[in-house]
Amino acid sequence: MQTLLIAVGAGVAFLVAYFTYGRWLGSTIFRLSADYVCPSHRLRDDADYVPTSKPVVFGHHFTSIAGTGPIVGPAIAVMWGWVPALVWVLLGSIFIGAVHDFGALVVSIRNNGQTVGDIAGRLINRRARILFLLILFLALTIVLAIFGLVIAAVFRQFPASIFPCLVQIPIAVGIGVWLHRRGAKLAVPSLVALGLMYLTVIFGDQNTPVAAMAGLPGWLATGIGWIEATLHTFNASLAAWPIIVWVAVLLIYSYVASVLPVWVLLQPRDYINSLQLISALGLIVVGLAVAAVAGGAPVGDLGRPELAIAAPAIDFNPTDAPLMIPFLFVTIACGAISGFHCLVSSGTSSKQISREPDARFVGYGGMLTEGFLATLVILACVAGLGLGVAGEGGSTLLGREAFQARYGSWNASQGLASTVAAFVDGSANFLRAMGLPTGVSVALMGVLVASFAGTTLDTACRLQRYVVQELAAALLSLGRNDAEAGKAGDGLFQRQPIGLSGNPLTWLANKHGATIFAVVLAGALAAFPKAGDPWSWQSAGQGGLILWPLFGATNQLLGGLSFLVIAFYLRRRGLPNWFLIAPLVFMLILPAWAMLWQIFVDAPGPGGSWLADRQWILLAIGLVTIVLEGWLVVEAALLWPRIRGVMEHLIAPEPLSLSRSNAAASVGSAVGSS
Repeated sequence: MQTLLIAVGAGVAFLVAYFTYGRWLGSTIFRLSADYVCPSHRLRDDADYVPTSKPVVFGHHFTSIAGTGPIVGPAIAVMWGWVPALVWVLLGSIFIGAVHDFGALVVSIRNNGQTVGDIAGRLINRRARILFLLILFLALTIVLAIFGLVIAAVFRQFPASIFPCLVQIPIAVGIGVWLHRRGAKLAVPSLVALGLMYLTVIFGDQNTPVAAMAGLPGWLATGIGWIEATLHTFNASLAAWPIIVWVAVLLIYSYVASVLPVWVLLQPRDYINSLQLISALGLIVVGLAVAAVAGGAPVGDLGRPELAIAAPAIDFNPTDAPLMIPFLFVTIACGAISGFHCLVSSGTSSKQISREPDARFVGYGGMLTEGFLATLVILACVAGLGLGVAGEGGSTLLGREAFQARYGSWNASQGLASTVAAFVDGSANFLRAMGLPTGVSVALMGVLVASFAGTTLDTACRLQRYVVQELAAALLSLGRNDAEAGKAGDGLFQRQPIGLSGNPLTWLANKHGATIFAVVLAGALAAFPKAGDPWSWQSAGQGGLILWPLFGATNQLLGGLSFLVIAFYLRRRGLPNWFLIAPLVFMLILPAWAMLWQIFVDAPGPGGSWLADRQWILLAIGLVTIVLEGWLVVEAALLWPRIRGVMEHLIAPEPLSLSRSNAAASVGSAVGSS
């Protein structure tokens, strides 16, 4: 019952936060206005800028920010105990993560849908723009290099998830065309898409009992059995592909998704994914409740095992684990606070919001939903696993033994495969408590993980395209005077025809050139084998694991830098920013501490050599990121005392709700363009 009370209490806490703290931020701090004309309307091009209904934008935003982060991070961090992990998720989501996502979304909406990196160029200075964009570029390169491997690993572990994930693409295109060209309502296509996806899950595993259901006519049972066998063979054959092949296929898909108009694939795929994912979360909650009241699925002669937390409440020294502080706060990123979210908020979601008040539901509400997902992941790993995992000789381990089988040491539990498996098995145990077959339960959870990772991958590719284009624009503007540079940085550069020339920057300012560059770079990095492995067809494709240790710290540094941009936006308008200071400092110091520890203490190869096992790649990217962060913070600190009430160069109209704050502002001050 304790597990159920934690889930219900977390859900209530998130709802209370949304209707209190979130409402205060929207009305008092950001002063959202229904009369403000969003960039999706002012700059509409039906490619990137598309006015979209609130549920569809929420679906895109939630599935893009979630990814596997709120699954992998909490599933690792429970090594330090479930209490620290849960407290960080609850407090981080409400007071840091949701504020970060909401703030980045609003600031971007009021700046023509620019990314936070481009906005930094006017709120801080032109050097800050280039520094921030370079940091975003490095972070997204890591995401693109690693998430193809994540999806491939999920497909290999849970082959039944392959066909359901692949079939989402044609379903999404069909739904996108239906909605965009016919102006259809959401209800019917939503139900059709959801039904089709769940059918692919049920029929995609040969071990499900559908074909053997009593009462079916022989011809129908034979037909269903043939479908199951065919899909099972299809999934098994694709699961055997080498990882490098999957990485290449997924990056090609990401290129296509990045350059297509958002309504064709990105929006509808994310929306129908969100329906599937939220309904899956609902099933987990129902299964958890059943397990709490009636116990888990029967285990042999032991009957239904009792649902109880099988993990320690707190463990300061897990075997082989790093220090809880700072690593808890970079291990659990998505689910508490994630810098990647500022890219989604300011890169794609801000270009689709139709009404400014929708930003609270999408930005603040989306992060709280992810926090609830992270809470369920923690409960699945510390309690769901205890309902039974496979042991040696066909035995079933229960309770603390089941938890220890997956969490014997840090080195054994922190791999992508093992952490994903811990969540899938634990949450599938909740579904099995309701009577769902094991095959269907595991497939549902496998699809959930793979779908989250897929939406993050294609969104990240589109975001990297924006960053490369903005970075090319920033570099092309060097040498121009401030007025010309301001025009070049108006957030529309990527939407205007680019005259290609011998200067490679003009090619990178083109959406196809920028996307190809992003995909090829990520593919080249991913093509390496992991550190210590020789080159081979089977080992290639795991190069992202070289940079995996930096992912959490780099991601969290982005959160601190995004807070910096939001704080500058508020300070220039004379609006309160005190509630940002503590999260800002916290998210700059702790990730930097963790990154320095990783590159100087944990990363050196055998004999302390940086040249061994490709650790020099990790060292180089880690040091560059730290230097860029330090430089940007110094630039901001020097300017901070001088910009209160002094407006930056405006590229979009200010809402009337801010007119009183702006009455004494000096528009286009030289301070903002230094």
